[in-house]
Amino acid sequence: MRARQESCCFSGHRPSKLPWGSNEEDPRCVGLKKRLYDAVEDAYEQGMRHYICGMAQGCDFYFCEAVLTLRKKHPDVTLEAAVPCLSQSNGWEAAQQQRYRGLIALCDEETLVQEQYTASCMQRRNRYMVDHASLLIAVHDGLPGGTMRTIEYAMRRGLTIVDIPPVM
Repeated sequence: MRARQESCCFSGHRPSKLPWGSNEEDPRCVGLKKRLYDAVEDAYEQGMRHYICGMAQGCDFYFCEAVLTLRKKHPDVTLEAAVPCLSQSNGWEAAQQQRYRGLIALCDEETLVQEQYTASCMQRRNRYMVDHASLLIAVHDGLPGGTMRTIEYAMRRGLTIVDIPPVM
């Protein structure tokens, strides 16, 4: 377990809340991925070495991939998958399940927040990440939902927050 002061966590939207949906070729998605990588790199320059990802589809995957790219440049970077429950990817399309398993395999550690799915397991995962970090990078459109609740919890816990709009 890395020190909280050098750890960064992430929260962001799933494809259903993104204007381009699952089309990662959309120029807006490409732009977001670039801004997300820049934020991860800035976090590294500020001393962040450990990154925690909740492993949901959409922006979590983009964050995870950005950290993996950063790790190629800086081998001292570590990546933790914070998995809310064992069945997280069960209802996903096969390609997304494969991507999920591939990303988890590339992580340095995996934390299972709880074994069984419950209505609160995603929130427990988000709180775990915030409780183990000093910086939150969030892709947020300003609307209510899980990302907003995570930002509010991070504010109460005193984290620095980098808020990235999905579209510039």
